[in-house]
Amino acid sequence: MPTLDTGTDQLLCRIDDAVATITLNRPEKRNALSNEMTPALRQTLLRVATAPEVRCIVVTGAGAAFCAGGDVSGMGADNRGSADRHSRENAVAELIRRQETLTLRLYELAKPTIAALSGPAAGAGFALALACDLRIATRSAFITTAFANIGLPGDYGGSWLLTQLVGPAKAKELYFTSPKLSADECLALGIVNEVVDDDNFFERVSALARTIAEGPSIALGYMKANINAALTGDLKTCLATEADQTIHCMDTDDHAQAVQSFLAKRTPKFRGR
Repeated sequence: MPTLDTGTDQLLCRIDDAVATITLNRPEKRNALSNEMTPALRQTLLRVATAPEVRCIVVTGAGAAFCAGGDVSGMGADNRGSADRHSRENAVAELIRRQETLTLRLYELAKPTIAALSGPAAGAGFALALACDLRIATRSAFITTAFANIGLPGDYGGSWLLTQLVGPAKAKELYFTSPKLSADECLALGIVNEVVDDDNFFERVSALARTIAEGPSIALGYMKANINAALTGDLKTCLATEADQTIHCMDTDDHAQAVQSFLAKRTPKFRGR
């Protein structure tokens, strides 16, 4: 099973059956994001995005948590009033860069992504899960926005991503009050796609990821882009985009092979070309 060197033990990545599994590996900190983990995660996302042998990406956490968000133990410094306007502008620009190269990169990545919630997802860790295309949770998992608990409004796009799933009123409730929502409650709200018993969790995640990885990757990439664009686009633009993509896909080997397989009543084997 090939592995990618991420440059740190805090982030692991293996590739198996065209599926890249990225594991946040700080179980002693409930996989809280760190200044060592997050740069490695940004670079690893770039690498798997362009790796031809990778056709689906799973993001998960080691141990009993998915991701606790930012490491609160590193937020203790009192910087009130200490920064001038220039340094504050730099801090804003730097946080925008960090966000865009993490959750935006994950959201826009051309390959299908799955967040495997093996345990709690909180704060920016919850936003990380929301940036994935699909979310599967163990029955023991829960989510919480958590930002209100530390006096922050939220970052990494969680407010936008959550609103797309549950609507503004519910999103405001979850941000204002920071409840812990069980996996079954998340399923009822449409925050997760599936809840699986803990004993069968990774088997189910692996099966879903392999099914997606065996699909027509060019067409799947277009599907993802179109559905993402539908959140802010209009029908006329969608029709034009779909027409262009359909004509392009008709020229692919995947489409030709799929038609032949359909007529021969056999399962197609897509190769992403």
